[in-house]
Amino acid sequence: MPTTTELSAREARRLALAAVGLSKPRPARPGPAAFAAMIDRLGQVQMDSVNVLARAHYMPGFARLGDHDTALLDKAAAGRKRRLFEYWGHEAALIDLALQPALRWKMARVRAGTGGYVGLRRFAAERGDFVEAVRRQIADRGPLAARDLDGGGKASGSWWGWSDGKRALEWLFAAGLVTTASRRGFERVYDLTERVLPEACALPTPDEAEAQRRLLMVAASALGVATVGDLRTYWRMGPADAAARVAELVEAGELVPAKVEGWRDTAYVPAGVSSAPKPRAAAIVSPFDPLMWERDRVERLFDFRYRIEIYVPAHLREHGYYVLPFLLGDRIAARLDLKADRKAKRLVVAAAHLEPGSEIDAVRPAVTDELQRLARWLGVEAIRVERRGDLAALLPTG
Repeated sequence: MPTTTELSAREARRLALAAVGLSKPRPARPGPAAFAAMIDRLGQVQMDSVNVLARAHYMPGFARLGDHDTALLDKAAAGRKRRLFEYWGHEAALIDLALQPALRWKMARVRAGTGGYVGLRRFAAERGDFVEAVRRQIADRGPLAARDLDGGGKASGSWWGWSDGKRALEWLFAAGLVTTASRRGFERVYDLTERVLPEACALPTPDEAEAQRRLLMVAASALGVATVGDLRTYWRMGPADAAARVAELVEAGELVPAKVEGWRDTAYVPAGVSSAPKPRAAAIVSPFDPLMWERDRVERLFDFRYRIEIYVPAHLREHGYYVLPFLLGDRIAARLDLKADRKAKRLVVAAAHLEPGSEIDAVRPAVTDELQRLARWLGVEAIRVERRGDLAALLPTG
């Protein structure tokens, strides 16, 4: 039987923060090497259409690198020498290109009709000739967005307003037959995968078990300490697959079982990882950051219950529209409802709430510094603090 290590709640928090890259002060010069190290660490960054503050895929870079050039990510996600490609990871994500072979089992299941979204599976089964015709259009004409297709049909009121052409493209995308060549704003422009990612496509395909083990080890390295459920959620892997692969990784000595204070389920840590230093970082963290993906895990780690309230009616919101946790050391010390008012060139703090147990004398200057850093990164000229929340009245504005 493998030896089980025991971790206190504080030790688990520190392992998690060190693993996800949020325990050390930001680098003085956040250039390409620091960005590449972040991608090596996380494996993927989530994409989302929400643009209240900044696009979701840029925010992990701000949390870890600070006032860095977002062109680092843009360049990594475009062109012939790209480092990142788009696919379904935790959600829609920009993923380390080195992991493309490890995701082919997902693509193969979509092509076999056993994976992917049920609605798209049904559409592809019923409209197979149409889907193939869309693939041929791209093969013949080159990169196309849904609006560029001939005979793609009009958008409807269902499926997020997707047209039949968009549904076909999304099935082809999930099946790995096309991928994102570029974007127009936030709209995907698709091309054949072998034309966009020729070097990745030339790599051998691992078998399912090997690929799944690799993905789970990426998750384990990024999370530091995690249950099977936490690990599988990182890549949206099925429960049976994840349980079998984690057992194999434990047997191989790559993962070590851990009993964490206050956790019901067994956790796992990468072999050779037993402790982490006291965190010294402060950061505004996006709700789409890997640290925040599994809300139950966040609650286990920080005793912090978080729910995004964008879709909650305004009068029922507890903390605000687009609320970001503020991390200070090994605690989530505050919540900030933030908006970039690009027309007025200002960062708006619509609300700021102190978390129970946080010391205002430590939190206030740290939040002030972080807001000023965020404003510089966003390229705005002022910070406006609206007096909602117990922390807001104590923050400077201007």
